[in-house]
Amino acid sequence: MTSTDRSTETPRPRSSQPWLHQRGKEIQEFGSVRQLPVGLSYNARMYSCQRLNQVLADTQILHSLYKKHHWLMRGQTFYQLHLLMDKHADEQTALVDSIAERVQTLGGVAVGDPRHVAEITNVPRPPNGVEEVPAMLSRLLEAHETILEDAHDAAARTQEQGDDGTNDLLVSDVIRTGELQAWFLAEHLVDTPIVHS
Repeated sequence: MTSTDRSTETPRPRSSQPWLHQRGKEIQEFGSVRQLPVGLSYNARMYSCQRLNQVLADTQILHSLYKKHHWLMRGQTFYQLHLLMDKHADEQTALVDSIAERVQTLGGVAVGDPRHVAEITNVPRPPNGVEEVPAMLSRLLEAHETILEDAHDAAARTQEQGDDGTNDLLVSDVIRTGELQAWFLAEHLVDTPIVHS
């Protein structure tokens, strides 16, 4: 349409009514990357987006596990663990956002739909009901280890590809946060009395 064609159009009447039930065609497929001027090759950006989306999916599942266990804590340490689960969940929320934004920065499509996340995660599904507290903590630790193993490998390989930003995100945020959270969880599984008689 040329500028002269626009001048002959009948203007659309203004209305406060929202245009509901709109649908559109998909304009970028998941697993693809757009060209953005970020100084990285297509192959480097594609590789980083694939690795980041795996970490992103697993991190979203870990966040959900933290929220589930926050609600389901039991026993004498209920209050402390209830608060710790929520604190860790909030920190995982920040990681989810940072990882997703890095995928978008590289021209990719961040995995976001929970159904898609469930299809690609490497974190095993927990039972629908309530487990004993040590089992819940162990499940969180295993999820952390899954993410940390993948993040360590992805950080090294994205560094080889020259993607310093992704390497920094994985090392400075994902790995350091995950290691600290794993330490806090693991200490709750040490069988030691509060006092000796």
